[in-house]
Amino acid sequence: MLVALTAKDKPNHLDLRKANREAHLAYIKETGAVAMAGPCLDAAGEMCGSLIILDVADMSAAQAWADGDPYAKAGLFASVDLIQWNKLIG
Repeated sequence: MLVALTAKDKPNHLDLRKANREAHLAYIKETGAVAMAGPCLDAAGEMCGSLIILDVADMSAAQAWADGDPYAKAGLFASVDLIQWNKLIG
């Protein structure tokens, strides 16, 4: 099952994102659950959120992945949404 995780950073938390980026990227590699991922950018081109497509067994696995993300553990996000996604193109 594919699940889209969309997350918005708390305002003025770019330094926290950068400080936890290496751990976040390592988590992505270690878990093997990420089909696609990348940061969202603000008008200045700075990272301000995340879009991650998870390939997991079910929504509880998606929630567990989201909870284990070093960004989430560091308190980076103002909001996180998980929604089942159907790949149509690409």
